[in-house]
Amino acid sequence: MATFFRSSTYWVVDYLYDGHPRRRWHSAPTGTDPTDAVRRDLAELWGERARLLTLRPATPDEEAAYLRGEDEGPHFCPSGR
Repeated sequence: MATFFRSSTYWVVDYLYDGHPRRRWHSAPTGTDPTDAVRRDLAELWGERARLLTLRPATPDEEAAYLRGEDEGPHFCPSGR
């Protein structure tokens, strides 16, 4: 992979939206803790309806599946599509 791409880490964001489990992905510079940024993003998008459950670096298999568009998870599309 390109050097510039490897300067970031993919994170798995598991959260609750109106009590239902959901998953998002977050990319952050390697070596940083994205917890505050993720909480801020969730609050900006859904206010008190969303609550962060876990935030962890993606495994190599999860990252590869995400990049290929094969990620399976409890996703949420705000547009309803």
